[in-house]
Amino acid sequence: LKLVDSSRLCSMSTGLPASVVEEHATRIADLEKECSTLRTMKQTPQLLALMTIIRDKATSRDDFVFFADRIIRLLVEEGLSELPFVEKVVTTPCEVDFTGAGFSQKICGVSIVRAGESMEAGLRAVCRGVSIGKILIQRDEETAMPKLYYTKLPEDICQRKVLLLDPMLATGGSAIAAIQVLRDNGVDESNIIFINLLCCPEGVRAMMKACPKVRIVSAAVDERLNERKFILPGLGDFGDRYFGTC
Repeated sequence: LKLVDSSRLCSMSTGLPASVVEEHATRIADLEKECSTLRTMKQTPQLLALMTIIRDKATSRDDFVFFADRIIRLLVEEGLSELPFVEKVVTTPCEVDFTGAGFSQKICGVSIVRAGESMEAGLRAVCRGVSIGKILIQRDEETAMPKLYYTKLPEDICQRKVLLLDPMLATGGSAIAAIQVLRDNGVDESNIIFINLLCCPEGVRAMMKACPKVRIVSAAVDERLNERKFILPGLGDFGDRYFGTC
């Protein structure tokens, strides 16, 4: 087996054909090389299995929510790895000092309503007591441009690292508009980490061009957008499937 990037490929002892994993790894490696702000989760058989379940149109809503929540929690942990850390010394129960690491800055979450709200529970599960703001942006039917309808953010958001939550990065329009809202509220672009389950090259490139300091953390990279601006092969409308409105 010729590895494209050994850090991206999982063990073949699982019985999964090597070509399946290598296809995903190749697409990711190519896009990460082009867009340095993108970081994707390691494409393990477990992650591919979870993503396969939520991509399947036959998956029930209950199963979609259950398995999407599993991915979201893993994804949030990946996003937290992008935060800055400082050296921290603690004393263990054995009365021995241990030199490790500690978070160096307060964080908060901001969800892009409505689909982004599906990721709030995953963030709260690993960051107890975290503050979460909301931004509602919808596409104007006449201009096809994103329009801001509502925003509620922590008062000290400019002093925090911000985890921006939205499960899909398609054209990038809503995410870019949300980032502008954060900028307008004093958040430095370099303090924003955009977390999503699924992205495509068009959206990542648009983000890289408009917001070059924002880091993108994603679980998967798909092939492209279609003429209706849906990600392919995709998983449909995430918000509708998660909240049962499809």
